[in-house]
Amino acid sequence: IRLKFLNDTEEVAVARPEDTVGILKSKYFPGQESQMKLIYRGQLLQDQARTLRSLRITDNCVIHCHRSRGATAATPALPEPGPAGPTAPGLPLGGGTLMVPTVMVVLALGWYFRINYRQLFTAPATVSLIGVTVLVTFLAFGVY
Repeated sequence: IRLKFLNDTEEVAVARPEDTVGILKSKYFPGQESQMKLIYRGQLLQDQARTLRSLRITDNCVIHCHRSRGATAATPALPEPGPAGPTAPGLPLGGGTLMVPTVMVVLALGWYFRINYRQLFTAPATVSLIGVTVLVTFLAFGVY
C-alpha cells in the first residue's frame, strides 16, 4: 500500500489484507493514531475495526494521509444542551438577533424626544443623535 501525504511524499506500507485500519495507523503512526486521518477513494476511513480486505484495499493502492492539529479536531464538539423554552421552530432567538431591532427602538425614542422636547436637546446632542443614526443605518444595511 502506498501512503501519500499532503506534501506529495509517498511511503510504502506493508500490510496484510486481514489488518485493520487501526493496526495500520498504530504500525505507521505510533502515538499519533488519533491525529491521523486516512482517506481512500475520497472516503474517510473512520471505522478502526474494518479490515483492508473489506475496504477493497489491495496491492499498490494509494491511501491519502492527513495529520490534524490536535486530537480534539477528530471529534467535533457538540453544543451544550440548553433549557427547552417555548420557541417557535425555525426561529432562533438569541441576543444577536434582537440587537438591531432594540437599537432601532432606542433610536426612534431618541428622535421622538428630540422632536417633542426640543428645548432639552443642545446642538451637540442633536449632532450626536444624527451621527449615531447614520452609523446604525449603515451597520443595519451592512448586516442584512
